[in-house]
Amino acid sequence: MPSSALAHPPRWLNAGQLHPAPAPLLRDWLFGQGSLTRRLTALSAERFAVQPLQQGWQVLRADECSALQVPAGSMGWVREVFLLGAGQPWVFARSVAPRAALEGSGFELGKLGSRSLGELLFSDRAFVRGELQVCRYPAAWLPAEARAEHLWGRRSCFRRDGLGVLVAEVFLPAFWDHAAQN
Repeated sequence: MPSSALAHPPRWLNAGQLHPAPAPLLRDWLFGQGSLTRRLTALSAERFAVQPLQQGWQVLRADECSALQVPAGSMGWVREVFLLGAGQPWVFARSVAPRAALEGSGFELGKLGSRSLGELLFSDRAFVRGELQVCRYPAAWLPAEARAEHLWGRRSCFRRDGLGVLVAEVFLPAFWDHAAQN
């Protein structure tokens, strides 16, 4: 079975659907409306970096197609990175955009390199962020070096004209260790 196909895919929930309500620190990071890049930069005392893992055209997962409102099995650009704080992977991020909308949009998702996508999305006022949703992110969807069960992930869709960019961020154990101390 490919890693994208799960017997029980996660159920993405908004803040009102999440019961019991998470602890304040967890809730603050999962549902914070501002730029995660800016928050991580501050938390890491300016020692923030983006480590690209992989990018390219792929068939999007069923949950991604649904969130982007495109047909199941659609092709899209997928970018996976670690967001590093103080030299450690703190967050795994997966960003996807459907091919049909991305091509011709002028949005150069494939040329970001080690730049933060979040910073780009938050600096372009044409993008409107949709509702934040959270789940316990499936370990099978994480890179091998970060694979763990029951990690909290969040996602939101940024839209500009006909383009949707779905950004999922999974908080890794090293992040919570650091956040709890600060």
